[in-house]
This record gives sequence, structure tokens and C-alpha cells, in this order.
Amino acid sequence: MSEFHEMPGHLIRRLHQISTAIFAGEMAQAGVDLTSVQYAALKALASHPGIDQNTLAGLVAYDRATMAGVVERLERRGYLRREISQTDRRARVLMLTEAGQDIINLVSPAVNRVQEQLLAALSSDESRTLISLMAKATVAGNDRARAPLRSDAADAAVREN
Repeated sequence: MSEFHEMPGHLIRRLHQISTAIFAGEMAQAGVDLTSVQYAALKALASHPGIDQNTLAGLVAYDRATMAGVVERLERRGYLRREISQTDRRARVLMLTEAGQDIINLVSPAVNRVQEQLLAALSSDESRTLISLMAKATVAGNDRARAPLRSDAADAAVREN
């Protein structure tokens, strides 16, 4: 094996490819057209109703321009709706619809299976260690990301609305 096969960046990219393929397969089996980012957006919205699109982008660590397309597709499918903010009539906030909650409920078992499949080759201790180390590395590098995680923005947005 070439030395690049053991480089963290290469391994992370490969694991992402594998994760994406497993996720797509599980969604296909469930008969649902949903990406992992769309699922993350719906879950974030379920936990933080009434946030704006920029805050949603920060919650799922996705760039604002790309999140606009994600929101548009989810709105078109009836999974979320945009409403006028109670505190700023010029602003729009996002709300999960009943159909959005239904799709979360439908695919959550499949999403759990994705996680199990990703970690199937590891023992329970190894799984916990891997997740802990990935979380540590992710937190440490968050500010270097093109689209950093911004959970503090959601707390502020919810207080405002």
C-alpha cells in the first residue's frame, strides 16, 4: 500500500465516501430521496424551530450559499416552510412542517443503521474512542473550516424570535 493510504486526510475522505454511499443506500431502501445534509438540516430545525437560514447553515457547518439550495429543496418537498419573523418583519424564519417531522421519524432508523454499519468493524470501546478522537480533532479544527459549526448563533437567534 502507498504511504498516502495511511494519511489522515486520505482516510477521512475515504470514510466520507463510504458513509455517503451507505447513507444513500439506506435512503433508497426506505424509498426516500434525502441527503445526509438535508437530514442534518431537518434535525437541526426540529431542535431549533424559528431560526433563519444563516443560523441553520452554522448549525450544520455548511456554507450559506449551498444551504440556500438545501432549504429550497426541503421547502419544495413540503418538509419546511419560511415564515415572517415575529421580531423582524423583514426577516424570514424556518419552521419544520408535519411532513418534515414525519420524514425524520421515517428515516431515523435507517440513519442509525448507517452509523452501525460505519462502525461495524470496531469493538464498542474502539467505536467510542474513534468518535471521541474525531470529535476532538473536529472541534480543534473548527475555525479553519470554510463553513465552521456555529451552535452559539442558534441560541441567540432563538432568543430573538
